Amino acid sequence: MTESKGTKIIEVRELCKEFDGKEVLNQINATFKPGSISCIIGRSGAGKTVMLKCLIGLIQPTSGEILFDGHSMTLLSKEQLKQLRQVTGVLFQGSALFDSMTVLENVLFPLQLFSKLSPRERKAHAMALLDRVGLEGAQRKFPSEISGGMMKRVAIARAVALNPHYLFCDEPNSGLDPTTSASIDKLLKELTEEYQITTVINTHDMNSIKTVADHILYLDKGQVAWQGSREELKGDIPASLKNFLYL
Repeated sequence: MTESKGTKIIEVRELCKEFDGKEVLNQINATFKPGSISCIIGRSGAGKTVMLKCLIGLIQPTSGEILFDGHSMTLLSKEQLKQLRQVTGVLFQGSALFDSMTVLENVLFPLQLFSKLSPRERKAHAMALLDRVGLEGAQRKFPSEISGGMMKRVAIARAVALNPHYLFCDEPNSGLDPTTSASIDKLLKELTEEYQITTVINTHDMNSIKTVADHILYLDKGQVAWQGSREELKGDIPASLKNFLYL
């Protein structure tokens, strides 16, 4: 696995996870492709967060496997795992910005850790990213001085700073008003298509599901109850999914 090669495809095969003998995920199969947004949806306790954490590598599956570009995550060497981390961006639910750092410093953080760019190039890249996410002129502000929507944009800029192959988002619309939420959806959609990122989002937001999701994975009691495209939601779907989506 290298940073420059690969299909950017994520394959989930027969994924299972148990906690203290209780089954949380059962035989999950899915494929996530580049340039598209896949939304993992379901009611509270369905297993969405556990699945996302398995994909990120924060939780080890009980059985099954997750493959990145055909390479099983559990079989990667330390060096390969490090390479995978460097092409993976994560957008946390609460943005997870460093309060003591400015907006610019937050975006610079992963670049300082992993980029081979010079300090001047890192700053130029970070400034360009801030412009791209609509935060020109905000680089000297601290997280406490900006709105929740702006904080989310900073977090997005930081998550894509290393030009990731994969982007995992945990409830990116949480706590946002409908207008701001729609603008965040639009930004994530644009970046996903622009950089051909494989984006996976754990969400409860109905508008996101109906407007930006290219692929939808509906979990019910730890199992895949349905999966398909946004257009296929208009067809024959399980009653539980209809109720969940208020259709």
